[in-house]
Amino acid sequence: MDVDYIVVGIGIAGISFCEQLRANGKTFVVFDDESQQSSTVAGGLYNPVVLKRFTSVWKSTEQLGIALPLYQRIEKRLKVKLDYKIPVYRKFASLEEQNDWFSASDKPLLSRYLSTNIIKNNNKAIDAPFGFGEVLETGRVDVKTMIEAYKTDLLKDDLLVETQFKYPDLQLHDDSVNYKSINAKHIVFAEGSGIRQNPYFNTLPLNPAKGELLIIHAPDLKIDFVLKAGVFLIPLGDDLYIVGATYEWKDLSHDITEKAKNELLPKLEKLISCSFKVVNQVAGIRPTVKDRRPLVGKHQDYGNMFVLNGLGTRGVMIGPYVAKQLYNLIEHTEALENDIDINRFN
Repeated sequence: MDVDYIVVGIGIAGISFCEQLRANGKTFVVFDDESQQSSTVAGGLYNPVVLKRFTSVWKSTEQLGIALPLYQRIEKRLKVKLDYKIPVYRKFASLEEQNDWFSASDKPLLSRYLSTNIIKNNNKAIDAPFGFGEVLETGRVDVKTMIEAYKTDLLKDDLLVETQFKYPDLQLHDDSVNYKSINAKHIVFAEGSGIRQNPYFNTLPLNPAKGELLIIHAPDLKIDFVLKAGVFLIPLGDDLYIVGATYEWKDLSHDITEKAKNELLPKLEKLISCSFKVVNQVAGIRPTVKDRRPLVGKHQDYGNMFVLNGLGTRGVMIGPYVAKQLYNLIEHTEALENDIDINRFN
């Protein structure tokens, strides 16, 4: 098989890069063995504001301008619903927080996204005497559905190999790469935390962080917005809600834990007063980086080998943005932004 690209990994990063290849008429084949689960358990929120500090997400407007049309194209091609427009409410804990919100809303990068209307709380199941601030232009991408539909589509066209990628079988040449029976011009590794086993990129400063989410059934809650107050509460429909998330730096297994559950439940019980039942719990390993910027770039010794990783907790926003930059680096020799280029660590 002769293709333009081999892509290793089909989470948010891998899909984002494959969409660049599709849009530009490039051929590719994908390897994925389902060993990484950070994308499949992601909450999928896109939110241009850091709600803890009332600051703008890095390049938020540029990211949304690329990401949302990409998800629309996938929806249309695969005939699935992925992008759910839903407001994000930040619970105010005091009058001081309200004032901080109004001050932030005057800033150039935030005025577009922070509503200046204080939303009064009329929900008896939520204790919020100071009301909420609303973030505009927010939503949720159903990442699990996207990955499942994308993989099904790749399998239909024999473009997905569902086996472990074995690095010793990769042969590198000046103008090509060979993997078993596949010849390609370039290879892109989008493996998430699996990069720690990759001999070509395992020295990059990826800091894996385990995250766990709860799924609860709360028939009396009845909210149609994402609520941020210590934890995120994300409605899924049918009275189901995501509650998350935790951060764990030592236990990097994909096993769910009582520790995480016991961390989330008190925060949830402080937020809502209605009854609920935990119906599921999931865990995944986030590929995070100490400076909160992705790891994108070319291997220092092999000119046709590249990495796309480190999307962290905002993968649905930043993934398509950096995937486009990587494509332009490879095909048009356009320089990456210094903030995301892996050379910043050299």
